[in-house]
Amino acid sequence: MKVAFVSQPWDTLRPPVSAGSIPIWTYKTAKVLAARCEVVIYARRSDQQLAQEVQAGIEYRRISVAGIRLCNGLAKGGAKLFRKFRYLNSGLYYGPYGLRIATDLRQQQCDIVHIHNFSQFVPVIRALNPKLKIVLHMHCEWLSQFDRKVIAQRLAQCDLIIGCSDYITEKIRGQFPEFADKCQRVYNGVDIQQFDETDDKTDNEVYSQADDETDDKTGDKTDDPNVLFVGRISPEKGLHTLVAAFEKVAAKFPTAQLYLVGPNKPTSAEFIAELSDDPIVRRLADLDPPNYPQNLQNHLPLHLKERVFFTGAVSHLELHRYFQRASVLVNPSLSEAFGMSLVEAMATGTPTIATKVGGMCDVIVPEKTGLLVPPDQPEALALAICRLLDEPELRASMGRAGRLRATEIFSWEAIATSLWAHYQALLPRGGNGL
Repeated sequence: MKVAFVSQPWDTLRPPVSAGSIPIWTYKTAKVLAARCEVVIYARRSDQQLAQEVQAGIEYRRISVAGIRLCNGLAKGGAKLFRKFRYLNSGLYYGPYGLRIATDLRQQQCDIVHIHNFSQFVPVIRALNPKLKIVLHMHCEWLSQFDRKVIAQRLAQCDLIIGCSDYITEKIRGQFPEFADKCQRVYNGVDIQQFDETDDKTDNEVYSQADDETDDKTGDKTDDPNVLFVGRISPEKGLHTLVAAFEKVAAKFPTAQLYLVGPNKPTSAEFIAELSDDPIVRRLADLDPPNYPQNLQNHLPLHLKERVFFTGAVSHLELHRYFQRASVLVNPSLSEAFGMSLVEAMATGTPTIATKVGGMCDVIVPEKTGLLVPPDQPEALALAICRLLDEPELRASMGRAGRLRATEIFSWEAIATSLWAHYQALLPRGGNGL
């Protein structure tokens, strides 16, 4: 079997991949699959990257994005002329990238092509590769948010439709019942060894022995309460709710600290807020998304400024240190397809708190591995945080249960095994390299 992954057109994938949930999923899954079959990864070519290279048994084929600006401009122009036209769904949007991959695939003799999020690449890949099995993998709600007729035409050309959570998968099934049999769920995963709760050692591929001393950014190794968030600093992540909740937590726990770990990369309203039918999410457009990170810091109460830390971007290869020092991981998102930080926390034995939103309900087992609270409610979130900080035995119990769940369900080996079974079902037994 030979499988080709098609990365999103803004993802460059420099192995070892250390940023972005979808690039990490592709890289980690491909590493496991490479022991079973041939694997090709298509990704955007950036400056000083080789057009083609092979690393650890994976072939990387990097694609030029020349002409993208013109096509994207035309797509955005159409959106201005027609109110119901969504340029994100247009065949013009990153069209040259999809066309170049479709053309190159004709020479690769692949059995399966696995496309992340961009359904508009399906028609051109199908047209130039009529016998290829096409897998469309959704990490967001776009299929249920865009024009149904257009999406249905694309899904008809797919052989398998994957959602990253039951939440995403069921939304697709509900919107397109005629394709329900094609829909399957394959979770995101976590490197169990990297996030080992008892071991601060690192993968030989990227790490040296970690220093036992803690730097100022990760938090001291003390019994002081350490509340952690990991993700982009962006309105849909609900950090304004978390900061409001932490003000109440700080009043009860005078030594508590809050670490907000992630890049200042607010998502444009047109990607999430303007597409959602959830009134809470739609209101995020009013939070001035481009200036959200700075506004969040500027509006911190004076007495919290020395207790709330914005670390900025941290390599995924270093995140385990933050999880290992946290008392609790909180994900207060208002829109979330999965919740990668939750499984990473679970892998380190850290209890979790999340909002009852999207795919996070797939990840947390309430009262066993963590707690779920209503979205956009600082009081409820504060009560949940205080409860776990007050009960060390409950935190320890949830940490153990979370670690077990992460190992059994969310390891990259488990994810790749699930995906492999779906791939095998697409191809005739005994043929195409099986």
